[in-house]
Amino acid sequence: MPHPLDAAAVREWSAQALDALGRARETIDAINVYPVADADTGTNLYLTVESAARAVEAACAGEPTPAQAVRAMAHGALIGARGNSGTILAQLLRGMAEEIGEAEAAGTGTEGAAEADGDGRDDGEPLRRALVRAAAAARAAVAHPVEGTVLTVAAAAAGAAASAAGDCAAVARAAWSAACAALEATPGQLPALSRAGVVDAGGYGLVTVLGALVAALCGERPEAPAAGPSGRTGAPEPHPSPDPCADPCAEPGGGGCAVPEETAGPAYEVVYLLEAGDEAVAALRTRLDALGDSLVVVGGDGLWNVHVHVDDAGAAVEAGIEAGRPFRVRITHFGAQSGDRHTGRTPAHAPDRAAPRAVVAVVPGDGLAELCAAAGATTVTARPGEPPASGELAQALLRTGAPEAVLLPNDPELRHTAAAAAEQARAEGLRVAIIPTRSPVQGIAALAVHEPGRRFDEDVVAMTSAAGATRYGELCVAERQAWTTAGICQAGDVLGLIEGDVALIGAQAADVAAAVLDRMLSAGGELVTLVVGAGAPEGLAEYLEDHVRRNHLAVDTLVYEGRQSGPLLIGVE
Repeated sequence: MPHPLDAAAVREWSAQALDALGRARETIDAINVYPVADADTGTNLYLTVESAARAVEAACAGEPTPAQAVRAMAHGALIGARGNSGTILAQLLRGMAEEIGEAEAAGTGTEGAAEADGDGRDDGEPLRRALVRAAAAARAAVAHPVEGTVLTVAAAAAGAAASAAGDCAAVARAAWSAACAALEATPGQLPALSRAGVVDAGGYGLVTVLGALVAALCGERPEAPAAGPSGRTGAPEPHPSPDPCADPCAEPGGGGCAVPEETAGPAYEVVYLLEAGDEAVAALRTRLDALGDSLVVVGGDGLWNVHVHVDDAGAAVEAGIEAGRPFRVRITHFGAQSGDRHTGRTPAHAPDRAAPRAVVAVVPGDGLAELCAAAGATTVTARPGEPPASGELAQALLRTGAPEAVLLPNDPELRHTAAAAAEQARAEGLRVAIIPTRSPVQGIAALAVHEPGRRFDEDVVAMTSAAGATRYGELCVAERQAWTTAGICQAGDVLGLIEGDVALIGAQAADVAAAVLDRMLSAGGELVTLVVGAGAPEGLAEYLEDHVRRNHLAVDTLVYEGRQSGPLLIGVE
């Protein structure tokens, strides 16, 4: 039986949306190719809705009105918004909350309409207006709207809602159906989607959220949309990247740490919450628009969520400081994604018995293998110049004997290898998720929050979030003269890398490492992880522990003996 959009329905909607995004998270991540192919849209939307659902649960501890429940959902999404699509979803919810709140104040809200339905009033009208306002608010929040994205899908849903007849359930079904049709058409509107053979990831997420609304109001869960046009459901085939530039400090045949390959867009994603007035935010939009792209500023009433892609992350944060008080600042380096390579090793360590859920981690040293094995992971050791092949990773996944497994590649160059391994394991009936870890320190952070007793999707999201919250650095020694992003290095120079880019060149490992730590901690941090390699100078870890203690208050330090070939790996959480 159709249900009115009251507070109970909003609570059910948020719960259904979280569950649906948990099931769709991996699919959405896999088709994430625009605006940046960083495979995290599904995870970002899940985390955004998780925050929204928590806020609704807290509000429903009392007896909220429908407007109060939707307002809580919108506020939770605003403060927990992740990524471009999560930020836009937060604004969609805010638009709905504003419309339903105004209708409730005027006495024409969803509860009043439902009570008066027998007298001929239209139960679906408040939801119609809410969806129309939501789409308009989201489009207004984006500096340069692009068709073929979540905005297009939202507009189609709003258009269908505006012309739909009947109650809230009928309006929701019409909006969902139109959103599905718009989603399937997105590859014809955006060349990046057409080339990859997929639909828009953010639009897919919105269809999933609208499907949850249908489930909450109608009691029937719509089927999941196709991930590709014309009924295609598969994720895109991996596209190998161009060969990386020559590396002055890699082992023969090894990975890269010198001149990064060129990328099509800005290097950093900057997100923060901001306390500021409307006039200051208007000026901030103009300044950030000149600094980068994918600019979305959502919110109001003094609290805003700012999202932008830039090359100068510091300037984006400084602009926020001038506008008001930024907090919860998150800076993510998109990083270079390299192609597949095919020589490898067999698993070094494996748990004694199968667990309900296994973790397989690729590690570059025996010490790291022992550390990860002690945490319950099956490890595959990658020697310098000998990265594991996809078949070896697939065998490691299958040998765990677990029905579910999580794979930590811990290296950007293993992205496609890991994807191929996961597909091989899935073909054998294993449920596999890949956490996109780019460094062993991100793998350590993910392992630290791993809980086999949790639901699979919740565990994967928690591990992905922990890895993403860990910035990573590294020390290595240049083998020859070369150009780097920090200038020209000579053979024997110590190179300090941050997020894969050479940031510093020096003669002494201790000095370079301390400078790298200072830069990484300048953006904040609570925990430093140092993984000491076989080539580290004696006393390096002790020196850095003392440096952090003296110069960065309230920051803890953990030291591990990794015995990897490079001198040092650094993580900041």
